[in-house]
Amino acid sequence: MRCTYTCSLLRGLCAALLLAGGFSATPAFAQAKVVQTPYQNPKVLIDIYLNDPQKLSSALYWLRGLVNPLTEAPYSMFPEDMNIVVLMHGTEIVTLARKNEERYEEVVQRMRYYAGMGVKFKVCGLALKDFQYNAEDLHDFVEVTPSALTELMHWQNQGYALITPQVNEKKYSNEELR
Repeated sequence: MRCTYTCSLLRGLCAALLLAGGFSATPAFAQAKVVQTPYQNPKVLIDIYLNDPQKLSSALYWLRGLVNPLTEAPYSMFPEDMNIVVLMHGTEIVTLARKNEERYEEVVQRMRYYAGMGVKFKVCGLALKDFQYNAEDLHDFVEVTPSALTELMHWQNQGYALITPQVNEKKYSNEELR
């Protein structure tokens, strides 16, 4: 009997609050909060080591994901405000050879665009020898370094954040996943 009385009181209180506008009949859901992290002086080393040169196109989206937000409002950074180094030492090296420009035209154009913005593209000299290339075989926006490992060490010792793009095979379209 006591439970019936208490439940009845609670129902009456809820009805009164609903009528008074104190509660909504549907639950209120919080919305995601947009934040503007105060980015300053970005120093980034993007380490690319791929098992298939065709994956370089996807890996370069990581560079786009870094550069585009920083150059657009509210940050509106100029390219000279960013220190970005892209280090390559896997099969993607073949995309940098001038003789392969037609085959990899799209990624070469994208790299050339970013190089024009001040992004430094470096290739491992040891890996270059593995592919039997030398500096003269590469595009003019590429710098050859002694070794990828010594470059990784050097730039990290200079305070550069290390980003290593992960390129996975996409099984489903965005529409299928939604």
